This record gives sequence, structure tokens and C-alpha cells, in this order.
Amino acid sequence: MPPENTSIVIIGAGPAGIGMAVELLRRGITDFTVLEKADAVGGTWRDNRYPGVACDVPALYYGYSFAPNTAARSTFASGAELLDYFQGVASANDVLPHVHHGVEVASAVWDGTGWDVESTTGERWHADIVITAVGRLHRPRFPDIPGLADFTGLLAHSAQWDPTTDLHGRRLGIIGTGSSAVQMVVGASPVVEHLDLFQRTPQWVYPLADEPLPEQVRAHLAASPEAARAAYDAIEKQIAAAADAMVNGDQVRIDERDDAVRAALAGVRDPELRRKLTPGYEIGCKRLVVSGKFYDAVQQENVELVTEGIERIEADGVRTVDGVLHRLDTLILATGFRADAFLRPMRVVGEDGVDLDTVWADTFTNYKSVAIPHMPNFFTINGPFSPGGSLSILTVIEQHIGYVLQLVDTIRAQRVAVVPDTDRTQELFDEVREKATKTVWFTGGCQSWYLGADGLPIVAPLTLDQLREDMRRPVLDDFDITPLPAGASS
Repeated sequence: MPPENTSIVIIGAGPAGIGMAVELLRRGITDFTVLEKADAVGGTWRDNRYPGVACDVPALYYGYSFAPNTAARSTFASGAELLDYFQGVASANDVLPHVHHGVEVASAVWDGTGWDVESTTGERWHADIVITAVGRLHRPRFPDIPGLADFTGLLAHSAQWDPTTDLHGRRLGIIGTGSSAVQMVVGASPVVEHLDLFQRTPQWVYPLADEPLPEQVRAHLAASPEAARAAYDAIEKQIAAAADAMVNGDQVRIDERDDAVRAALAGVRDPELRRKLTPGYEIGCKRLVVSGKFYDAVQQENVELVTEGIERIEADGVRTVDGVLHRLDTLILATGFRADAFLRPMRVVGEDGVDLDTVWADTFTNYKSVAIPHMPNFFTINGPFSPGGSLSILTVIEQHIGYVLQLVDTIRAQRVAVVPDTDRTQELFDEVREKATKTVWFTGGCQSWYLGADGLPIVAPLTLDQLREDMRRPVLDDFDITPLPAGASS
């Protein structure tokens, strides 16, 4: 079957894909297609629906700058509220007619005139430009624990949880202690009969309170775009200051953060439990878990923190290395994601038949997180080395979108192929990676998704001002720009 021709293919309909589609439509560009593997838009907020799921960035700021999220009922929006928000933005801006659901991309191959994109079911598209918006935390990581298949109760990864499941009266086990696990302990402990939290590595927890937003405040923000934008800007200023402190080593602000974290932990009454909850690495080495309720929840009588290693999973529970069988009827794997997978298992082949797996054989070499050598007219939103460790990911997404749109304009106006120069890419990449190795992410003594398989950072230490300057305008001298053959359709 011949491919469907389109100017632009966007892969993914989460926050990044929706944002890119909205901005294309605002420019009057309508000949684009969004390919989404799931049956609805929304990305991570469509997938993650476990008990207690929420965002750890203030709701008024965790949204697009052109549409501040004024509907959340508290400081931090629930997952359901965020799904409503992103689906609402997609609907209100006429993105949905461009989305093809149930389409997982298997390959994208450059043929000299454009990209042949093929799905796992054989559907094909030919596009001048491919923009990937697949996110970094969407491929679940399953633990290598013997006996997982032997468990006869309800077993699910946190990203595959069915929200209609009734947890009342259940004996629940949660493996993992990252943000998802912490939120689940808070959300599930009031209703389950018993909860075992299996911890390998404790987390530092920042105690931000999740306060209700009064109805009159929400109504005012919804009715006044100026007020909503002012609130958005005020929160951005606070987040930018925190990023500045982390990147530039502002010890006063860092000490203030650390004091708050340690004071929250000191509130755990039982000294032995407090000891078990105390990490052995520096604060900030991993992304801080944000919760003002976790330490209270983990001290409830029906909650047990299990720090003994897991020997195996059995039919009716988890057996730890001390021989104890923790009897359970429900087990949730809060074991994170394959953040280092990025575009995989998608096969991407660029100019001269160069495979992306070859380009990324050693590490995720890329140009400013948005472009890749040997891959003409192929762009990544929130790609490798995005500064997700210090800034809101929505801020990063919007900055990347603005930058890529300028390259899209160049490609369409001049009918050219644009690809980052390999040597310049390596030079800039090495600078960023060298800077990242001086951060607490690398020196703080922990393992996290901030580090790649080689043990080196895969996030960039940028302040908001640095990100904006980086994304302000493409330096076209950093790219190889060649005319497309006659007949190409840009």
C-alpha cells in the first residue's frame, strides 16, 4: 500500500505532541499528522492512573504558557485533573482531527526526499519532517525478581494500573520508593487493610504542602487571563531561582532546601524507622520526591516499611531474604521507566543509511536535545540531555517547540534538508556532559534515571535563562543545509 503523504509527522500525543500540534495550527500549518500508540491523547497522565497520582510541579505552572491550568482544586494537580487539562487543550485547539490512534511507529527511514514512516501494523506515511514527542518516561522498567509470574493476586506496573480497581480491604505491596511509590502510599494507605512498602534505596523527600485552592480563587483565575498569567509568572520565578541555585551552586538556597528536607525526616517519631528512611547519598542526587504527607502515611499502623532484600515472588506474596513471607493479594511495581530507551525500539535510519543505534552506540549524542547528526529534518522534543533535572518539563517542552518551529519554517520556506554538523554537535555535547559531571547528579553517590547506562549524566544542568538563550534562535552555521531534490514536497 502506498504511503500517505504529509508535510510533518509528529510521533506522540502527550504534552509535547499536543503542544507542537497547537503551535503548528497557530502558524496556519495544517498538513501534519500525529501518530499515537494509545487510544487517547494525554501521554504520561493517560498512562499513570495509580492511587494518589499527582504532579510535583504547582498546577498553575504545569501547563502551557498560553493556557495556564486554572482548573486544579489544589496546589498540585491530580493525575485526573492533568489528563482533563491536556485533553481539553487538544480539543479546544482542534488537534484531535490530526491524531491517528492505535499507531505505534516501528521505523522511520530517510530516502533522500523525506521520511518513510511505518507503523507496527504496516501503515505508512511519507513526510518532509519528523518530530518525535515520545517522552522519556513511558517504557516501564520491570524488576528482575524471580517468581513474578508465580504471583496469583493482582500484579501491575504503576504505569499500567487500572484506576477502577477497588483497594478497600486489600493487602497491598508496593515495590519501589520513588515519587510514584510515595504517592501510592499516601493515596492507598487510608483504604487498604495492610500495605508493605519494599524499599531498596530511601529517598529524600521535600515537604511541600498540597493546599486546596479556594473556589473563588479558581474562578477569578479562570475568568482573568491576566491574573492567571501573573500567577504563572510568579511560580516560574520561584522555580527558576531554585534551578539557578542548583546549577550555579548557591549554597544559601541549597542549605535552605536541605534544612527543610532534613526537618521533615526528623519528624518521623520512631528512630529505627527514621534511620531506614535516611538516604546515604547527597540531597539532590536524585530528583527530590515532593510530598507533605508521606512521612505521616508511612508511620500508620497498617503500613510497614520493608528494607530486607526481596528473594523471590511467590503465589501469595513476597518472600524477603530473611525468610519472611509478606502475604499480599495485590502487588504494584513502582520500579520506574527505561529513561535511557528514548526512541527505542523504533528503528530510525538517516542519511547514507546511518542507523540511529550506530549514532547512539556509546551515548546519546545530540544537538541541544532537539536534533541528531545524520538525521535530516528529524527533531526531538525533550530529547536526550534535556534539562529535566532542574526545570519543569513543560517549560523545556515549550522552549524546544519554539526552537524546532524556526527550523521547520526554514525547511518549508527554502525546501531544504537540515541536519546538525557532526563535529559541532560533538563539541557542544562534550561541553554539556562535562558540565553535568560536576553536578550532584554525578557526584552525589546515587544511581538514578539522570544517569545513562555508562554511568554518566543524561540531563543537562541549565538554568531557565540559559535554556531560553540556547533556544532563542537556531545558529544555522551549526547545521548542514542542502536543497531537497526536485519533486520533494516541503
